[in-house]
Amino acid sequence: MLLLDFATAYNTEFITKEWRVLENHKKPIIAAVAGFALGGGCELSLLCDITICDTSAKFGQPEVKIGTMPGIGGTQRLTRAVGKSKAMLMCLTGEMINAQEALSYGLVAKVSNEGEVINDALEIALKIASMSQPIVKLIKESVNNVYESSLQVGLENERKSFYSTFSLEDKKEGMNAFLEKREAKFINK
Repeated sequence: MLLLDFATAYNTEFITKEWRVLENHKKPIIAAVAGFALGGGCELSLLCDITICDTSAKFGQPEVKIGTMPGIGGTQRLTRAVGKSKAMLMCLTGEMINAQEALSYGLVAKVSNEGEVINDALEIALKIASMSQPIVKLIKESVNNVYESSLQVGLENERKSFYSTFSLEDKKEGMNAFLEKREAKFINK
C-alpha cells in the first residue's frame, strides 16, 4: 500500500472486488480467529457471517497509527457490530480489544479455548451443513437485509421468505421429524 496512489486504488477497486465475492457468497462464511486480527484482518472477520475466536484473539483497527483509515468495511461493519462509541474509540485510537471484550460487544459469537477455534468452527459448519440449505440461504439473506432496509420492509421480506418455505419438501420433513421426535433428514428441496 505504500506505493499505491489514489487514482490506482480507486480505478482498480483495490481489494474491494475480491471482498465482494465473499460479501455476496450465498453460503454462510465462518471466521475462526486466533491471535491478532488487526486492520484488514479485523475487517475480514467483520465480513463473515459468524465469527468465533480463541482466548488469544485481539481485534483492532490500527490504521490511524500509520496515517490512513479502515477502507474495506472497518468503519461501517464495526459500527454495526459494536456500536458507534466503541467503533470510534477503536478506529480513532487504534486501540485493540481482547477476546472477552469482543464477545461482550457482539463482535464474535463465541470464544473457544486456545487451540480449539478451528475445531469449534468446523463443528458449527457441520451443524449448519446438516440443515436444509435452501432455508439456510433464506435465513442468511433475511438477516443480512437488516443492513439494507427499514424494519417494515425487512419484516415484509422475512414474511415472504417464510411463506416460500411452505413449498419445500424440507419444511414437511422438518415438521414431521419434530412431531415424530426424530432427527430430520433434509434433501435440500
